[in-house]
Amino acid sequence: MEILKEGDTAPDFTSVDQNGKPVRLSDFRGKPVVVYFYPKDDTPGCTKEACNFRDNFSEYQKAGVKVLGISVDDTNSHKKFEEKYQLNFTLVADHEKKIAEKYGVLGDRNAKRVTYLMDRDGKIMYVYPKVSPDEHAVEVMKKLKELKMVQ
Repeated sequence: MEILKEGDTAPDFTSVDQNGKPVRLSDFRGKPVVVYFYPKDDTPGCTKEACNFRDNFSEYQKAGVKVLGISVDDTNSHKKFEEKYQLNFTLVADHEKKIAEKYGVLGDRNAKRVTYLMDRDGKIMYVYPKVSPDEHAVEVMKKLKELKMVQ
């Protein structure tokens, strides 16, 4: 399956977060959502990207933006990753690889590093098909403002 494109409606999904709590994309309708797929918990690039979202999370909270990090790792792996780096946003477990497949980001064994920006109605407004993890959270917030999705 191909990567989703701007203008597509983001496919809904149901899974669990790092605490085992249910997560449905449709629960966040009414607010902008950043869904970022990443290959694997606690690897160098994925850690940089997650910590960049962690360090900029207060700006996302103030703007009312929900951040969801998704990989094919399971809940236990996500919980360890969250605790080790004091992550302050939702990590979604996709160990059955169904979400990554729906979004066209499933690689050989892991999700590819792709980020989707969704508006309040679940429409994809912007896609980052290639991501540099170092300052990605800053880049995403800048794009959210540029697209007038946030103040």
